[in-house]
This record gives sequence, structure tokens and C-alpha cells, in this order.
Amino acid sequence: MADILRAAGQVFADVGYENATTNAIAAMAGVSPGSLYQFFPNKQAIAEALANLYTAKNESIHKNFGDLNVAEVPLSDLIDRLVDPFLEFRRNAPGFDALFVGSVISRELAERIQAFQHQMLQRIAHVIQMRAPHLSAKMIRTAAETSVQIVKGMLPLAMGGSAKQRKIGERELKLVLERYLAPLERVESRDVPLDGLVSMS
Repeated sequence: MADILRAAGQVFADVGYENATTNAIAAMAGVSPGSLYQFFPNKQAIAEALANLYTAKNESIHKNFGDLNVAEVPLSDLIDRLVDPFLEFRRNAPGFDALFVGSVISRELAERIQAFQHQMLQRIAHVIQMRAPHLSAKMIRTAAETSVQIVKGMLPLAMGGSAKQRKIGERELKLVLERYLAPLERVESRDVPLDGLVSMS
């Protein structure tokens, strides 16, 4: 099963979910189509199993994060602890974009996509709440959602190109996050709107 899922991820990454076939996945895995069907009845079942695996892996990479004193660690170090394992996970998750960014193919996959996005949002919201407990729940959620969009928007810079280009992209991603999050910790009033933070940074 593990070989089939790894092969499926690569095939989805190469040609997209819509163009992938079970025959191509079986060939990539080095098994016969009949062997593949012993584990998965169709391509959709493979996609759902792979999405479930990626969701679980994303959760496990931060399992030790709860031991960290989030409120005391320098923000730049904290961002390293958040971003580095996520980038490592993404670099070892072929086909991720085809499943989580492409079109929804089933209710089950939609639920897994929602679970993944919820994990990311909750993790960042927890960090913001611990470091800026004076912020309202609405501001914390808005800041977390914005942070997720920053990561999504800049991820191609940290994932594509040469090793040097990826390193630069990773550095810039972390820098943008830090410059966005740092002013939140200095807000004294819970009523200050997020769009007023730029002038305070």
C-alpha cells in the first residue's frame, strides 16, 4: 500500500489527478493493476487514502510543538519551528497540490482538505493567542487566516527553482511572516483593527 501511495503521489504531481490512471500508478509502483485493485478499488480511493496520509503527516510533524514555550521564544525562532518542518513535509509530499489545491473530487476528499486547512489555521491561531493574548478572538482568527494566505502565496518561491532560489524563497517567506506577526504583539488595545497595524510596525 505504501508503495502504491508513493507512486500515486508522483503520478498526480506529474500529470494531475484528472489525467492520472490506475495503470500509470501501478506501473510507477512496480505492481500489476490487479495487485493495485487488491488494495484500492479505483483512483478516487487512492487519492482519498493519500490525502488522509498527508493530513496525518502534517499533524505529526508538529507533535512536539506543544512542549515549546511559545510565549517566550523569539518570534524568528518560533517561525523557524513552524515553517521548517512544514516545508520539509511539502517537499516530501508529491501530488499534494493536485489533491489539496486542485478541484474537489469527492465528499471524503473535501473533508480531508477541510481537516488539513483547519489544522494549519488552529496551529497558527494558537501561536498568536499565546503571544498576543490581549487580541480579540476575531482579530486572532483574521491574523491566522492572513498568515495562512501568506504561506500559500509565497510557497512556490520556497519550493521551486534551484537550491539557492529555494533558500532565498524560504528566507523571504519567514521574513514576511515575521513582519506581519511582530506588530500584533505590540498592539495594546484589543479594539485596534488589523488594517491599522501597518502604521504601527
